Formats: sequence, structure tokens, C-alpha cells
Amino acid sequence: MSSVEVMQPTVGTQPSYGEGGGTVLLHTHESAALDLVTRGLLDRAGDRVDDPEWVARARHTWEDAPAEVRRRIREFRRYSGPDGALVLRGLPIGAPNLPPTPMVKGSVQRVPSLSAATLLLFAAGLGDPAAFAAEKSGALVQDVVPVPGQEKVQGNVGSVELTFHTENAFHPHRPDHVLLLCLRSDHEGVAELRTSCVRRLLPLLTPGTREALTRPEYVTNAPPSFGPADQGTAHAVLTGDPEDPDLRFDEAATRAVTDAGRVALAELSEVAHTTYSGVLLRPGDLAIVDNRVTLHGRSAFTPRYDGRDRWLQRTFAFSDLRRSRDHRPGDGTVLVK
Repeated sequence: MSSVEVMQPTVGTQPSYGEGGGTVLLHTHESAALDLVTRGLLDRAGDRVDDPEWVARARHTWEDAPAEVRRRIREFRRYSGPDGALVLRGLPIGAPNLPPTPMVKGSVQRVPSLSAATLLLFAAGLGDPAAFAAEKSGALVQDVVPVPGQEKVQGNVGSVELTFHTENAFHPHRPDHVLLLCLRSDHEGVAELRTSCVRRLLPLLTPGTREALTRPEYVTNAPPSFGPADQGTAHAVLTGDPEDPDLRFDEAATRAVTDAGRVALAELSEVAHTTYSGVLLRPGDLAIVDNRVTLHGRSAFTPRYDGRDRWLQRTFAFSDLRRSRDHRPGDGTVLVK
């Protein structure tokens, strides 16, 4: 008998998951084993999360994780299921001794912690962790928290609805997986992670829209932190196998340069908003989004700025870090352009 229990999500319009994705509740002995593994990583690694020693130690320590957990991650990496997302519940985060939720823009986790060790451990299981110099100062573990005065920002500091997007859709080297570890839920328990996978979207798009989305007639502009605004490079929204394509789209930043493209984007957005899956992340939940085929976003919530607001930590994983070698000086973990 498998040592993990597959649970159906209770929120969202598409609750059915296939092998590779889903919501998995770790059994008590597996949570305890992971706690020991991550604490061992804290004891043996250096004093800065972004040090190469930390990353190398996480890569080796992943082999000590419970076999069933490693199997689940291996299968998800190979095929992320019809919904392109996986939620693991019951992971070690260091509660109840967490500090107050950060409230400053650009907040990151560079000091070793149990949650940072957990994120880097799973990033190593999916590939390699890496970050972007222009985003959150290139930190591997980043805080996703509401910031006073930033409520309406379409980004990780805002609290209005975060529209659907491919993470860093503008960049030629987008992360393959986005990892989101929940340390605290929002006060009202209403902020849900929303995902919309191309495997759900594709059958609902008209043939004309599917064809239009494969043409390089779309531009996604980078945020200001990546330099002066420009026109970006024209790209297609759907690429690869027509029956299981990759998806590259940001509702807030992608625009079409043709009339047919504008119609196609409107249909894509409409379908995404009517077929998404939603899940309320609780402390100790790790959500992994397959960024190649799945859009993600978040519903709105109301922060109180009292030190107990919603707090996620984020890490990016790259299945083949070699592809971005010319962007990473010294074969490091930070993409500088």
C-alpha cells in the first residue's frame, strides 16, 4: 500500500487530478522523516542559503528523503497530470516559532531556516534552484507577502486578485517549476492559489484560436525591475506538440500584435477563468506548479499588516540549468540577464 494519501481539492471548478499531480497528505512518519532530513541539512550546510555549499548539500540530501515522496516528485516532473500542479501537505516549516510576517518590498530568506531547507530540498528533487538578479535581489528563497501601499500591484506584494500568468513569461529562460510553501494563511482563509493548465484549456478553445495562438504574434513586456521597458520579442503562446503544447502567457503583460491574436487572447483568458482549479494553502502546504503548461494566480484577500498576514516562500526550479549557462556567471544560481 502506498504511504501517501491522495486527496481531492475542496475548492475550484476542476477538482479531478490524475497521476502526477493532485493533493497529497503525507503520513505522520513521512512528515517526521522529512523534518529530520531538513534539520540535518540545516546542521551541515553553511550560514547563507544562497551559498553554493547550501545548494550542493540540498542536492545530496534529497536522496535521504522518504522513497515514496521522491517517487511522487519524480513522476510529477515527468508528467504533471491534467492540472499541472501538485500540493504536498504536512511539510516541516518551523511552526509555531515563526517570526512575524515580513511587510517590506523585496523581502527574502537568506538566513538558513527550516522552510528554506524544505524548499531547496524539493527544488533539488525537481532539478536545480535558480533565481533572477533583477527580481528579489537574486535570492533563491523569496517571501511572497502583502506590502502596505502595494495592494493593487499585479505581483507578489499585492493583495488584489492576481491574474493568470506564466512565471516570467517574458524571459527566454523561464523556470520549469514554481514552488510555493505556505508558512501562514490569510486571516479570513479566502486567498486561494488558482491554476489553469493547458491540458484543460486546449479542448475548450476553438480551432481558430488554437491556430492563432501558435503564431509568433504576441509580445510580453518585462517588469521595470528588469530594465527599461521595450517591445519585447515576438513569441507564440502555444509551442511544441499541438496535442500537449507548452503555454506562455501573462494576462497583465502579454499583448497581441494582430486582430486575430487579440481575439485569441480574449478567448484564452475567458476559458482560463472558467476552468481553473483552486486550493486554499495551509501552513505546511507546498504547491508545485508546472510553469511550462500551467498558468497560476491568486484570489483577492484583505491584509491587516499585524505580523500575522499570509506568508508564502517561493523558489524556482529548472529541469535543465545548462540551457541558461550564458546567463549565469561562474555557473552560479543567478541569471543576470
